[in-house]
Amino acid sequence: MTIRRTVAVGGPQDRGLGRMNPGTEEAGREPTRGEIDVMAGPVVLEFGASWCGHCLALAPTLAHLLEGHPDVHHIKLEDGPGQSLGRSFRVKLWPTLVFLKDGRVVKQVARPGLGEIREGLAVIAGARSGPSGQTIS
Repeated sequence: MTIRRTVAVGGPQDRGLGRMNPGTEEAGREPTRGEIDVMAGPVVLEFGASWCGHCLALAPTLAHLLEGHPDVHHIKLEDGPGQSLGRSFRVKLWPTLVFLKDGRVVKQVARPGLGEIREGLAVIAGARSGPSGQTIS
């Protein structure tokens, strides 16, 4: 399974169909826990809901920080009741970020602050420069 840079899965923006790598055989479904557990390299899972104020507030900050880490795969997952993937990561609050390196969880934070996001990215991808050249992690 190949996952590109930022992938949004589930939510009202796609009428519940999910989006994963539009235009590929992966379109229309979210990854399974087994697929996530074998992903190579740095990955950030973002669990949330499209109507969640905390999630909406985090989005621009997270997007900015991820610009400095082009090697990090970002998977945005619509979470909610009955969503087994979120439960498998014990997600209780939104947004929850799960930082993985080669399929292994190295950090998980709920409603993260800027420092926690920088720390998570540094752990999985190392320090990088932001889009305007400043060091962001």
